[in-house]
Amino acid sequence: MTPRNGLHIGMSLAPTWLSGEGWRRPDSRVETLFGSDFALDIARRSEAAHLDFVFRPDVSCVVADALESGSGFTSLDPTLLLAALTRETSRIGLVTTISTTFFPPYLVARQLQSLNWLSQGRVGWNIVTALQGHENFGLAAMPSAEERYARAAEFTEVVQRLWRSFPQQALLIDRANGRYADPAQVQAIAHEGDFHKVQGPLNLPEQGARIPLIQAGASDSGRDFAARVADIVFAPTPDQEAAAELRRDLSRRAERHGRNAADIRLLPGLSLFLADTREEARELFMATHARVDVARKHASIKQMTGLDLAAWPSDRRIHASDLPPLQLQPGASRTHVGLLRRLIERESLLPSELLMRPEVLSAAHWQVIGTVDDAVDEIADWAEAGVMDGFIAAPGGSFGSVYRFLDEVVPRLVERGLFRARYQGSTFAEHLRRY
Repeated sequence: MTPRNGLHIGMSLAPTWLSGEGWRRPDSRVETLFGSDFALDIARRSEAAHLDFVFRPDVSCVVADALESGSGFTSLDPTLLLAALTRETSRIGLVTTISTTFFPPYLVARQLQSLNWLSQGRVGWNIVTALQGHENFGLAAMPSAEERYARAAEFTEVVQRLWRSFPQQALLIDRANGRYADPAQVQAIAHEGDFHKVQGPLNLPEQGARIPLIQAGASDSGRDFAARVADIVFAPTPDQEAAAELRRDLSRRAERHGRNAADIRLLPGLSLFLADTREEARELFMATHARVDVARKHASIKQMTGLDLAAWPSDRRIHASDLPPLQLQPGASRTHVGLLRRLIERESLLPSELLMRPEVLSAAHWQVIGTVDDAVDEIADWAEAGVMDGFIAAPGGSFGSVYRFLDEVVPRLVERGLFRARYQGSTFAEHLRRY
């Protein structure tokens, strides 16, 4: 059946179309990566297509030995980058990524509320607990997943309380009576918890528009945290079955936490390699991954599953019985480990086939390699199956995939009644309302 409500669509500002060999294309514009024009072009085009938001993922470290073959985790600070977009866009949501493991909550509350003022209510916060980067913030090791999510829950509560500590209505601007604000309405939060001690209040008022929260974890701890606080869950779901299971689980958990299940929206990542023909799209995909570092991928597979493929015969298939017992290694993502093991358990792949699957190549996202028609049909099929509320587009291979998605796929979704023809609100929170 067709979903009762339109899809919510975001666009990743992480230049996924420069991954692999994509940055080597003459039209890649990789030289402009560390300026705002690169992101501004995508944001303006996304706004013209009436997308809900643009989204900048982030990590707080760099893998230096991977830089020879690509940009890796190098990037501008996402919050500063989005601040540069606030005056150049007017309707589209701007979602930044900030870790709850490394930064103080008062600073984060102030940054996000400042960005909300600058954008006139268009900010979203992608809450991450981080998997790496501890050495850059004075930590001897990454905390356990349980501790990170316990810290995240307290951190998020503190940030939201700080936003409320200076309500917008306290700002009087009463020139006649000489009253700028009502101090009685500006209250300290006096928070003392397991991880943070914050007095408050915040030193700027609420902008007035609610700041939606996004959470990207799909582990058990991540799901429960998301079910308590998130408006959007961004998660790797390589197929409809994985998406349906996650959506059902999030709904159950949300209801246990006293929330309406409809208030939490599942937006899988969607990797798109688009071309005029399926053959050309496949060629684009293969060209992008022409220099896959096999040794590095083997090491990653071994870290995640314990399966050593370094000397594995190229013509021998990998079966579920080949998997060692699960032993999660430090720094490994439980979600990605689970999805990779799930793939091996379900399909008997040759090593070369395994290396080309999204569970190994990227973040295990849903993937379309084909034409605009293929993408539209696939998205419609997922929507009609009711397994998601929208998606975050991560085009691959070239700018051509970006432009085909925005200029051709999105209008076709509008024609099918699956997406909005125009904005009906001016803030990010308004875009997330049912339409």
